[in-house]
Amino acid sequence: MSRREQIEAMLADDPEDVFLRYSLAMELRSEGETDQSLGLLEQLTKHDPPHVASFFMAAQQLVERQEIEAARTYLRDGIEEARRQNDSHAAAEMSELLSSLGSWDEL
Repeated sequence: MSRREQIEAMLADDPEDVFLRYSLAMELRSEGETDQSLGLLEQLTKHDPPHVASFFMAAQQLVERQEIEAARTYLRDGIEEARRQNDSHAAAEMSELLSSLGSWDEL
């Protein structure tokens, strides 16, 4: 059984498990299934409470696809949410990536 199949089997038992849903999104990304991965990450950013790491991972995938404005939106929203959840490390990581995207305007 593949890692993805294992995660999917565990999700069948507990479909609301945030960690498993995030793990599946990361596995999909590693398999090149970016659209599916982004769909799961988007759901997690709308979870209650929003899953902070999902904002960052979605932004990274969007940067890889050169969808810079969409990545910036995820980063800005993620920074706000990280601050609300007192996750200064995640806020700093997303701020750093957001700053690095300034140079994309010249491309």
